[in-house]
Amino acid sequence: MRIVLAPDSFKESMTALQAARAMDEGVRDAVPGARTVLMPMSDGGEGFVDAVGASWGADMVCAPSADALGRPIEAVYGLAGDRAVMDVASCAGLERVAPGERDVLRSSTRGLGMLMAHALEGGARTLIIGLGGSATNDGGLGMLTELGVRLLDASGGPVGPEPARMGLIESVDLAGLSQAAREATILVACDVTNPLTGPNGATAVFGPQKGVSADMVGILDARLARLAELTGARAEAAQPGAGAAGGLGFALSAFLGASMRPGVELVAEAIGLRDAIARADLVLTGEGSVDEQTLNGKAPAGVARLARQEGVPCVVLAGRIKPGAEALLDHGVRDLVKVGSPDEPLAQALARGPENMREAVAGYLRDRL
Repeated sequence: MRIVLAPDSFKESMTALQAARAMDEGVRDAVPGARTVLMPMSDGGEGFVDAVGASWGADMVCAPSADALGRPIEAVYGLAGDRAVMDVASCAGLERVAPGERDVLRSSTRGLGMLMAHALEGGARTLIIGLGGSATNDGGLGMLTELGVRLLDASGGPVGPEPARMGLIESVDLAGLSQAAREATILVACDVTNPLTGPNGATAVFGPQKGVSADMVGILDARLARLAELTGARAEAAQPGAGAAGGLGFALSAFLGASMRPGVELVAEAIGLRDAIARADLVLTGEGSVDEQTLNGKAPAGVARLARQEGVPCVVLAGRIKPGAEALLDHGVRDLVKVGSPDEPLAQALARGPENMREAVAGYLRDRL
């Protein structure tokens, strides 16, 4: 029996690779003779660089960057010849900032701009960027300022890119935008289709997850709308994916000509997932939590879609199976399997992620095979 193990990460518990290894141990406990193929997945957030970089045989480059609050850090991107792969999660990611320190008003995407500049200086001419897991809502202004864009107030003075200061911006000077960035081919892995603003925009939908209070949603949304107006990019702001990563999708597409593709598709192509599934008897995938939104570009749904197309049964394992997750059963998923006990405290469940995954996989296979 051949089993493909293609989970995404389980946030705050396991990376995608750790989850795949735990699945592998569970398979060996239940079906010792099975052949397994570990193919850690990503939808453009955590694990994206590892997944794509490994498929390229890329060198992992450690470069100066900044977290969402602007504090100096080092982040890693993959470089293979003139191609580089990076993600916002590694620098301006939500998990880079402790829960008690998170502050969208003081956060920006400067760190990603620093990585892009470093890669371009190192010879990269194609950039593949994952947008999942950001802690920001700055419309990509931090990234742009690191590539030479100036934000100016009414008197022509400089303005910072953080949302707290965005209301002061009267003009956006693109003249200094890096020529290398302008000429680069930029491909963005984006797992959402939200526009920049409005009821389905970056702030309204994703802001509360990043700590935006209810009374600030309208204010920050209006600042992003004004940004689009100031730059003459209202059409780009309405495009699907413009609201990704707090508007980073908007900046990348409107000012750098980036093309957007579902992150799951990008990773699946890079690692050869379809071919692996075609030769398998069973596929196991999963992530920390699944619900009806999982169908909207998340890794388990993408893996299940390929499995369905190849006629291979697919099982989704998750720490939390929320109402609406049963919709996955109509889209290529044979079974939904809970990882861990329903009565287990959250902190314990997160700490015991690999053990719980191993037990869940072994238990499922013993029951069903």
